[in-house]
Amino acid sequence: MTLTSADERFKAQAQALGFDWHADIKIGGNYTPVISHGHEIYVSGQIPRMGDQVMAIGCVGHDISLSQAQWAAQICVIRALALLRKQLGSLAHIQQILRITVYVRSAPDFTQHSEVADGASDLLCQILGEAGRHTRTSVGVAQLPKGAAVELDLIAAV
Repeated sequence: MTLTSADERFKAQAQALGFDWHADIKIGGNYTPVISHGHEIYVSGQIPRMGDQVMAIGCVGHDISLSQAQWAAQICVIRALALLRKQLGSLAHIQQILRITVYVRSAPDFTQHSEVADGASDLLCQILGEAGRHTRTSVGVAQLPKGAAVELDLIAAV
C-alpha cells in the first residue's frame, strides 16, 4: 500500500520511530513552540524527546554514534512536524520547508555535523516530498538543553 498524503507518511514514520504523535509536546519556559507570521511558521528548537525522556544524551562522536545522532535528528523532525500539524490541521498546508538549523552537541574532533543533519533532511523529504527540500545549517556546539545530543528548529512556508 502506498501512503499518498504527507499526513499518512508522517504517522507511519512517527510510528516507526516509536513516537506517539497523539501525545502533547511538552515545552518549558516562557515561549511558544510555534508562531505564525504572514505565510511563514517558525518552530522553536526541538530536542529528541519522547514524553519526558530525552532519547539521545551526550556528545556525538564520543558518547553518541553518528547513526544514533541521525536517529535523534529524525525524532526532532517528527516533533517539529507534529507541532506544525497541530497548528495547521494537516501537513498538506505546508508549501515548503524553507530552512532548518541542526545543532549537534559534538566531541571536539567530530566533523560530521552535516551527516547528522542528513537524518533530518532525508526524513523531511520522505514525508513532505519536494515541499520538504530546504536550506540548512548544521552547527557543532558544546552543550544543548537537557544534555541532548541534537536540537533542530525550522521555518516553513504555508
